[in-house]
Amino acid sequence: MTLVVSNNDHPAESTHWYTKLGTPAYQVMGKNGKMRNTTLRDAREKHLVPSVTTILKSAASPGLERWKIDQMLHSALTLPTIAGEREADYLDRIRVDSREQGRKAAERGTAVHTAIEGFYLGKGFGAYEEHIKGFESAITKQFGECSWLAERAFATDLGFGGKIDLCSGKAILDAKSKEFGPDKMPEGFDEHLMQLAAYRMGMDLPTARCANVFVSVTHPGLIHIHEWSDADLQRGWKMFVGLLGYWYAKTGL
Repeated sequence: MTLVVSNNDHPAESTHWYTKLGTPAYQVMGKNGKMRNTTLRDAREKHLVPSVTTILKSAASPGLERWKIDQMLHSALTLPTIAGEREADYLDRIRVDSREQGRKAAERGTAVHTAIEGFYLGKGFGAYEEHIKGFESAITKQFGECSWLAERAFATDLGFGGKIDLCSGKAILDAKSKEFGPDKMPEGFDEHLMQLAAYRMGMDLPTARCANVFVSVTHPGLIHIHEWSDADLQRGWKMFVGLLGYWYAKTGL
């Protein structure tokens, strides 16, 4: 059985847990009366289930790791040296600079992603009208006119939960904000596939079409849709089930 609720609260950090009723439980009240991030111990005590993204962290993420390496290389190429500076100090500055550049890029991507979600929650275009119009046009062309529901949180007896960007009942979409131009469209990776495969099974929509919708933060309005085949999604589900078993065995939850 899958239970679905609508909840638009965003966690402060990527610590995603859900109650068995499908309610996000990213934070709990601490003994000091202040909210704090939910821990594995809290999850055990409150019988929470992990999110799909939490399970996926059990596996390597080649796309993310390549992005981190690219950020580091860019800092190394553009950060000037200081006369008399020790190599160790220069390397430390490169690390700090790459983290800062990565943080800024992530914040920009998150802002675009949040604006798209807000549009489908009835909040209008905001500051990203061109991005949103491009997104809306692209998914309408791909999937036809649909009544999209945004930010659908769920939990399933299969032992996990999640929050879906957009769901129509016949299709599930996950938006990804990235830096890209028309000369090089982004790729879909296994972690994207597993995420969507888990979403459609967790939502009890085993035949739903699933796609990653890549939104360019550098070229407003540029969208690339990677729709996964049913054969891919069946493979992704098998991989996710393997990680799910591994995660439960490792954590003892």
